[in-house]
Amino acid sequence: MRGYALLMRLDRPIGTWLLLLPGWWAIALADYTRLDLFLLFAIGAVVMRGAGCVINDLWDQDLDAAVERTLGRPLVTGAVTRREAFVLLGILLLIGFCILVSLPPLAIGLGVLSMAFVVTYPLMKRFTWWPQMFLGFTFNFGALIGWAAATGALSDTALWLYAAGIFWTLGYDTIYAHQDRDDDALIGVKSTARLFADKSKTWVAGFYTAATALLCVAASTPLMLLAAMHFSWQLWRWDMQDPASSLRFFKSNRDAGIVILMMCLVISLSESAAR
Repeated sequence: MRGYALLMRLDRPIGTWLLLLPGWWAIALADYTRLDLFLLFAIGAVVMRGAGCVINDLWDQDLDAAVERTLGRPLVTGAVTRREAFVLLGILLLIGFCILVSLPPLAIGLGVLSMAFVVTYPLMKRFTWWPQMFLGFTFNFGALIGWAAATGALSDTALWLYAAGIFWTLGYDTIYAHQDRDDDALIGVKSTARLFADKSKTWVAGFYTAATALLCVAASTPLMLLAAMHFSWQLWRWDMQDPASSLRFFKSNRDAGIVILMMCLVISLSESAAR
């Protein structure tokens, strides 16, 4: 069971938060009273993030064995066999499917579509310098599914949220990728951290600026500029040459996402009071 928990990264909940928060943003803006959806998305985020980690490790077992940070992963150490990993994956996908079919038809369709990104994302670092963009496409589907679950349809707001999330992911995952820049160069793995190199801060600043602007458009208010304060603090303190600093400021994006969630709730409550 410990091996399964480590395979799902239950000891590292930051990934679950980053998958969950865009969905919560959408629900908060669309219908903040849907506590059932907030709960379902929380459970779904744990399950699907776990499934995504299993898929990632099945694809990357050989690569993980060549990177210092990932040497202790269960498939590399043998704590979990590939057969056991596939069994766990099947169980997680079944739970995710049960949650998905409780949602409206459009949300179900979007959830099924998202699986194409979940399965193929781990391969992207082999073929493109922009795997962080594909992670953005994958991790932010919750914004579309959340809006569809709350309203039964999509709107411009959901699309703006999705776009904002993609740029947010480009920023924080570029920071994250700086942990492995040297190892990735040795084994030929591509990333925006390697592509941007010493210009990464400038690029991340651009991604965060785009994310903030799109959030303001989605919410139709400049209140979302409060998120820019957190992003500015990250860029000011982040040391690109220090893996510990990269991990710290990558993780701090949970707090940035919660700030955005709080702003979504404030906006919805204000609009409700005005009516």
